[in-house]
Amino acid sequence: MTIATDFTLAELIIAAAAETWRDDGELLATGIGPLPRLAAGLAKLTFAEGMLLTDGEAMIVEQPTPLGPRGDFKPKYTGWMPYNRVFDSVWAGRRHAMVTPVQVDRWAQGNISALGPDFQKPKVQMLGVRGFPGNSISHKNSMFLPNHSKRTFVEGEVDVVSSVGFRKETWPAGSPDDLVKIGLVVTNLCVFDFNGPDHAAQVLSLHPGVTFEQVQDNTGFPLLKAAGLKETAAPTEEQLAIIRRLDPHDVRATVLKGNPPGIRAAA
Repeated sequence: MTIATDFTLAELIIAAAAETWRDDGELLATGIGPLPRLAAGLAKLTFAEGMLLTDGEAMIVEQPTPLGPRGDFKPKYTGWMPYNRVFDSVWAGRRHAMVTPVQVDRWAQGNISALGPDFQKPKVQMLGVRGFPGNSISHKNSMFLPNHSKRTFVEGEVDVVSSVGFRKETWPAGSPDDLVKIGLVVTNLCVFDFNGPDHAAQVLSLHPGVTFEQVQDNTGFPLLKAAGLKETAAPTEEQLAIIRRLDPHDVRATVLKGNPPGIRAAA
């Protein structure tokens, strides 16, 4: 494998996010948004052959479907995946999604509904909780947040708990302890998880040019340094070739403001 020396931050994130599905085995992978979707496709084509993907609608595909206009690409359909089959997979623990909440707190609770302290008169109205509560239990979820700041990783609880996390106060008495499974959290600064003591957030890798102090300064809750904290691995030339094939219209370049390079100058 040849390590790339010229890549964008979006491409670094795609390669890092693909790792969230490593060792998952045969299950349904769902990437919400361009970068998570490309990450799922990259995982499928490099190390997760048993992963199931959909065409973004209701069909299972043998090969990842490229983003944007498909041109001459003809999907290879291998099955039907309507909503009822998706939920059967969710409740059986056979799906791993990478979701894109707007806020996340120290308990890994996510918000996609509304911003502001008054739910009846929010400062910003978003999607509503939709199916997020049920989609946050019984199977694993990872997360991608493109703008790592204290507005996204908040000091207290998220404004609206749309997806549940590890805060016991929000769970009914006697609830099982194993309903919530959080994988990786990938941002424009780092990769972390909630596998520290008592589900504390711990930073696993820092993107090139980013310091731990910079990440902590942009996070509203305390972070731990994971054992073996490292720099996020650069994508390989082989991975970049796959990413470009799955994203021929360069949709990935529109996700992060200014499409910054993957190797940035140290602060």
